[in-house]
Amino acid sequence: MIDNFPYCFRILIGLAFLWSVSSCESSNSDSENQAVALTPEDDELKMLQSFLEVGLGKEVVWKNHWKSEVGEFLSSDFNLVQSDSINPMEMPEKNPILPDDPLYPYQLPNPNGNGTMDIYSYKVEAQDAIDQPFLNPDSEVVWYREDGMKERLLFMGPSGMFEEGIWVNAETFLVFGYFQEESGYRPMAWIIDLGEHFVHRFELQKKSEQYQPESYINQKIKKVDLSLNGV
Repeated sequence: MIDNFPYCFRILIGLAFLWSVSSCESSNSDSENQAVALTPEDDELKMLQSFLEVGLGKEVVWKNHWKSEVGEFLSSDFNLVQSDSINPMEMPEKNPILPDDPLYPYQLPNPNGNGTMDIYSYKVEAQDAIDQPFLNPDSEVVWYREDGMKERLLFMGPSGMFEEGIWVNAETFLVFGYFQEESGYRPMAWIIDLGEHFVHRFELQKKSEQYQPESYINQKIKKVDLSLNGV
């Protein structure tokens, strides 16, 4: 019977069918995304918030540094804004930061001996051959594993910086830093699940309009004089 319809009607019917199928697929996709989304009632989100609380309790210097910029804040003032899988850049490479390197004291060994986390050597250029240390515009978080492999877990361009890192446990690494927005600088936190290769990104509800981008890292890396250099 449809063969007797004018050609334009058959085109419209075909388009309506395709729209119906597309709507169903979109609805199913949305439902799947909602099924895995974290909500404040989820046990996983509560665990992540507890990791933030532990991290802020141990990294008092970083917290006080930002407290002077944005005022008092708690772990509950961080909102989860993104959870995503990590596709790490993995390659054979042993940790080049040796005991005579000025950045060696700032390496972060895994609690169970599975290598070292490094958040500064990509940002800070401080080799012996360089007369004046300086900051690169980009930042990265790299895991030099005990088996001789290197994994790049996080990377950020000049719009922000990874400022501090801490092992919450042997499978979870927490990074503190900031991200520059049009209206100011916002403290951030990244919780990396190394076993599942998953990262959860949190942002503080408060921000600073006049933050000096290199101020924390210049205070942190005391063996490297960065006082004359910006990002």
